[in-house]
Amino acid sequence: MNEGLKDFQSGPTLTLDPFGGQAAAPEPEKKEEPAMDENVLTPEEWQMAEQFANQIDLSNSSMILQYGAGTQKKMADFSESALENVRTKDLGEVGELLSGVVQELKNFDEEEERGFLGIFKKQANKIQNLKTKYTKAEANINQIIKALEGHQVQLLKDIAILDKMYELNLTYFKELSMYILAGKKKLKEVEDSQLRELIAKAQKSGLAEDAQAAKDLESMCQRFEKKLHDLELTRMVSIQTAPQIRMIQNNDTVMAEKIQSTIVNTIPLWKSQMVLALGVAHSTQAAAAQREVTDMTNELLRKNAQTLKMATLDTARESERGIVDMETLKATNESLISTLDEVMQIQQEGRQKRQEAEAEMRRLETELKEKLLRIQR
Repeated sequence: MNEGLKDFQSGPTLTLDPFGGQAAAPEPEKKEEPAMDENVLTPEEWQMAEQFANQIDLSNSSMILQYGAGTQKKMADFSESALENVRTKDLGEVGELLSGVVQELKNFDEEEERGFLGIFKKQANKIQNLKTKYTKAEANINQIIKALEGHQVQLLKDIAILDKMYELNLTYFKELSMYILAGKKKLKEVEDSQLRELIAKAQKSGLAEDAQAAKDLESMCQRFEKKLHDLELTRMVSIQTAPQIRMIQNNDTVMAEKIQSTIVNTIPLWKSQMVLALGVAHSTQAAAAQREVTDMTNELLRKNAQTLKMATLDTARESERGIVDMETLKATNESLISTLDEVMQIQQEGRQKRQEAEAEMRRLETELKEKLLRIQR
């Protein structure tokens, strides 16, 4: 785009030979941004237009045909160049890159539980997973940022070029205004003097050649009036182009600011939040480990205290016991008495059985003796 604008001059010029290269000295560039009307012309430019009007020859058909054509040609080339600048600019890609940054950040923060807190509720290895995801996201974002920086540089260049385009458009507006002012002045002079004189001469003489001369000049004036109208239409295009250039420039500025905000605000903020998040994760992990150690220590202390209590009580009980417990002596005594009673009962039963046996043996012996005595008889 810059290459396409380098051949355009920065100040208004007037010439009756637009394609012959003869041109007046350009006006110095003005820093302010004036309104797009005839008041934009400086006193020097008004004087230049008035002086230029003296060079216009309405009897020259070729001059009428080429009047202001050079500026119209430059306006056409300028419009084509501006259109090419808009056509080749892909702001949609910038929007996609900005959306890519947002998507990367969203993808990073999507866990089973939303946000960083969901990450910290995982196991200890989630910290390593968090670091891995951060590294991957950072690499992708850095690539996007690099592309955005390239677009930002191009947008800043385009903004400067659009300033140049606005100045050129203002220059062409001035040229067209000066052509129109000079042409209208000349047209009025011819209509009020030469044409009126020729008409009066033809009416007075009644000659056909005088009438034809008046008719020819009138036709030239009508052609020149149409030419001035065409120049006014071209000037209207220039007037409409000015706000369009500013609108495009404003869009480029807004987009460059968005890129700048993403680079200097969004990404550093995300990285700082990641540093804080990793710090919180480490603190949380350390606190969890400390909690486990404390819980284990308390558990051991409780168990040791219980064991010590049981051992102390058992020792105290054993130290207060005699060599033989009274319960044991009582049980032993009862068992001994029971044993003696049973022995005495058994002995008594034995004596009784022996007595019964002796009596029975005596009876048997008597029966035997009686039996034997009977046999002997």
